[in-house]
Amino acid sequence: MSSVAAGAPGTTAARKPAPRSARRRLGAVLQGVALALGLVLMIGGTALIGVTYHFFKVPTGSMRPGIDPGDTLAGRPVSGSAVGRGDVVVFQDTAWEQDTLVKRVVGVGGDTVVCCDAQQRITVNGTPIDEPYLAPAGLAPQIPFNVTVPAGRLFVLGDNRTGSQDSRVHLGLASGTVPDSAVQARVEATVWPPSRIGMHAPTTAFAALGRPTAGRSGPLETEFWAAVAGAALILLTSLIGSVAGLARRIAGRR
Repeated sequence: MSSVAAGAPGTTAARKPAPRSARRRLGAVLQGVALALGLVLMIGGTALIGVTYHFFKVPTGSMRPGIDPGDTLAGRPVSGSAVGRGDVVVFQDTAWEQDTLVKRVVGVGGDTVVCCDAQQRITVNGTPIDEPYLAPAGLAPQIPFNVTVPAGRLFVLGDNRTGSQDSRVHLGLASGTVPDSAVQARVEATVWPPSRIGMHAPTTAFAALGRPTAGRSGPLETEFWAAVAGAALILLTSLIGSVAGLARRIAGRR
């Protein structure tokens, strides 16, 4: 009797997992969960960007200083009827040329756009527009025009007013306007080169005119940071796992 009673605790103790082994298994589980979460964030964020945005390379300097030639832009596909004054849009009007162009919408259907007042500002429906995004020479003397935009069409200008082939050079063709159906996307960010990566905040220059104003940014920034967070989590988890494994091997040699 005494021998059986004495052996029972020893048997139970032998079946208990060592605390170190349990911690090791828990660490492996947590590492797996972290890696899985990182993969979901990284792949999911990247995939969503690819689905919800299109990318365009800028061929000219007509949108300087905010957009340089060679920049790659992220544009969110939108209906032309959803475009507002101040939006930077990507469009293709074959009546102008075959290339895809990037310009800023300054007038929508029903607007009267005039150049210029005494300070060389355009006016829209009689309201002078202060445009802080223009190139420094953008307020130089310009060719005068007075256009009423037909319904379903847009009047577009480059921010580099002295170096842009825009609605002003096509005044003889539908008063220089383009159909809103020609719009492919609203520009939200520069994604390349690295030195110019950044979001393009919607302008408030046309706010006094009421709707339609420049559209709000979409989910690009959220999707981007989700992908970055996922990549960082994978890297950090892998690094911690490697350090922990190295520490165990060193401890095992002692």
